[in-house]
Amino acid sequence: MSDSRPRLTPVTALLLTLPPLLWAGNAVVGRLVHDLVPPITLNFLRWTLAFVLLLPLAPWVWRADSGLWPHWRRFAVLGLLGVGCYNALQYLALQTSTPINVTLVAASMPLFMLLVGRLSFGATITRRALLGAALSLTGVLVVLSRGDLGQLLAIRLVPGDAWMLLATAIWAFYSWMLTQHKEPEAIRNDWAAFLLAQIGFGVVWSGLASAGEWLLPGAGATPRHIQWGWPLAAALVYVAVGPALVAFRCWGAGVQRAGPAVAAFFGNLSPVFAAIMSALVLGELPHAYHALAFVLIVAGIVVSSRR
Repeated sequence: MSDSRPRLTPVTALLLTLPPLLWAGNAVVGRLVHDLVPPITLNFLRWTLAFVLLLPLAPWVWRADSGLWPHWRRFAVLGLLGVGCYNALQYLALQTSTPINVTLVAASMPLFMLLVGRLSFGATITRRALLGAALSLTGVLVVLSRGDLGQLLAIRLVPGDAWMLLATAIWAFYSWMLTQHKEPEAIRNDWAAFLLAQIGFGVVWSGLASAGEWLLPGAGATPRHIQWGWPLAAALVYVAVGPALVAFRCWGAGVQRAGPAVAAFFGNLSPVFAAIMSALVLGELPHAYHALAFVLIVAGIVVSSRR
């Protein structure tokens, strides 16, 4: 199949801009609570809460006659990739890495989208897409280096960065799978049912992984306890509602409209949003390199989405 690169409308751009904003906060929150809860368990608790919150909107999807069960393997894979693996690996990466390093590694998303689309789904790679990827990645590097090449060269990679690289590749495959219409229209056209089916299977996967985290030796520096309290409770509510339900809903709709290759470029807005959040928290004013990075990333989006 070939990538037709649908036209990018303002509504689609909004749908694809909100997830990076929420995911930027997710990386910061994941780092803040890394001493309070094991990373895989955090992912399990997050999606369990998200499942409970979403269940009242589409409980019918779990009925025997809903049309889900003939396609359970597809939803099991979507749940494994999008729910069970991606954020679990991100939280695991944040045990040894920093939000800055994580966003740097995740900036390879457009390249992964192009490669996965080409190798696994037969999508074409155009010169515009490659140019857009280069512009977008340059914008991310401007943010992470703060406009100073020396700062970028000083960044050191740690084992957590390898986990994030794996997570990025998994997310690319997940996003391409969203473009396939293999499930019944009743589920596909009901966003809550479509997401709930994925989360249901994903909770099973993440639950198994969480059990292994507690039972198997060799967990390394990850905590073997849960420190319950308001900080963890607030973090769980945020990561379950914002980066999980709202972001996944918007991302799924955006990918359906624009395609995964174009959507990937919006993911590179996360480090820009993270820099803005840090500036607000630390009371620092935005710098000129923030504006330059934003222009480069948006330029990559525009170039890649043009027909």
